[in-house]
Amino acid sequence: MFDRVQALEDEFVSLEASMSDPELVSDQARLREVTRRYKDLGPVVDCIRRRKALLADAEAARELLPLASDDERAHLRQELADSETALAALEDELRALMLPKDPNDGRSVIVEIRGAEGGEEANLFARDLYDMYRAHAAAKGWTVEVLSLDSSDLGGVNQVTMLVKGDDAWSRLKFEGGTHRVQRVPVTESQGRIHTSSATVLVLPEAEEIDLQIDDNDLQVDVYRSSGAGGQSVNTTDSAVRITHKPSGLVVTMQDERSQLQNKARAMTVLRSRLMKLAEDEQAATQSAERRAQVGGGGRGEKIRTYNFKENRLTDHRIGFTIYRLQDVLAGDLDETIDALAADERARQLAGQT
Repeated sequence: MFDRVQALEDEFVSLEASMSDPELVSDQARLREVTRRYKDLGPVVDCIRRRKALLADAEAARELLPLASDDERAHLRQELADSETALAALEDELRALMLPKDPNDGRSVIVEIRGAEGGEEANLFARDLYDMYRAHAAAKGWTVEVLSLDSSDLGGVNQVTMLVKGDDAWSRLKFEGGTHRVQRVPVTESQGRIHTSSATVLVLPEAEEIDLQIDDNDLQVDVYRSSGAGGQSVNTTDSAVRITHKPSGLVVTMQDERSQLQNKARAMTVLRSRLMKLAEDEQAATQSAERRAQVGGGGRGEKIRTYNFKENRLTDHRIGFTIYRLQDVLAGDLDETIDALAADERARQLAGQT
């Protein structure tokens, strides 16, 4: 690993110099690629330079050791011991930083939440998850744009699609895709019995136009009149848009905006992201295959996480992680859970390198 550090530092310096090149600035696609790589290398190079400084200090202490008096020698030996401890920790940090980057890091994220098994209680739980992710985004300084929201009769969510923007939004939210299970007494339960319901969360990196070119001939665009919950008309013009990507069969509908152009733009944002995700997975031929990878059929037995209200408990079944602060989590404090998932991912990557 340490044979590569000088090459990475040289690359960082070269990228830094190139960013003032007018030719690069005029090429937006290349500039974005260079900027992203430069930003990725920043923490790595900082760690490399701190390691260099520590090695230099340790070498200077070793050179002084034979010439030092008894008192000075004891001090230098302690300094060397401290340097070796710090160096070991720094090298562990560097190993983690040099793990392969997720190619989607830095992208915005499309999050889609749906009520699954459990009737209206599942929709109410989907609303809780929606509120949880919005609160978490606010705490992280991310921005959230709701692309589509279909509310249920009792104030829950049948389905909601939102775009989350933030430098580390993907690296954090990518762990959230899957079936989420809730165990609690529903507001619709008159006898106080605990029910188990579920909601699904689909997480996709946002694809931009430059990432994926879509042939207009592959699209079927239908427009119709928007309607609200219960079927009542909420618009007097044909502003709702349904886009069907004929080669893949993917269908995206948007109706929340009053402008047909705005609804079409939002639908294309979601469509591009779904198509990019399918393209990244060589074994996924249809949208249902991609959904099964994350959310399965939405069944309670396919859960990645359980929210137990009676015990104030959240358990992530993928890593056997449990905390007893459910209300804090639902208020948006997801850091402890996501940190544990990220640490598990890093540990598995590091184990794969040995």
